Amino acid sequence: MELRIKKLHAKAKLPSYAHPEDAGFDLYALDELTIPAGGRALVSTGIALEIPSGFVGLIWDKSGLSTTYGLKTLAGVVDAGYRGEVKVGLINLSTEDYVISAGGKVAQMLIQKVERAEFFESTELAETARGERGFGSTGKD
Repeated sequence: MELRIKKLHAKAKLPSYAHPEDAGFDLYALDELTIPAGGRALVSTGIALEIPSGFVGLIWDKSGLSTTYGLKTLAGVVDAGYRGEVKVGLINLSTEDYVISAGGKVAQMLIQKVERAEFFESTELAETARGERGFGSTGKD
């Protein structure tokens, strides 16, 4: 698959895969910024993507940033029809401020196929073994 990328700023860094078999490619911050402890930020990447019809870009955490520093991504769906700047919503769940360097990795994106659903109203749904049991229904072990 070819993915067209438009640099919106001269200093923007193009996405890249860190390893040949990685599912997600890295997204990089355009500017330096500090996310305060418990705070949120919308991080500019300085790029726009042309995601092909029938696909979606899903923005996910960088595992090291999330497990080591408590940075989690927010609102990570980039639709095929969107041509604006890709921005990464982050929340800092730690008790310490986090400084993102210009050009630093902030998230990863996976390009995935999309299945479109047709919606049908129904008064009944098929029975399953699980039924309506939700949160915590499978236990801890």
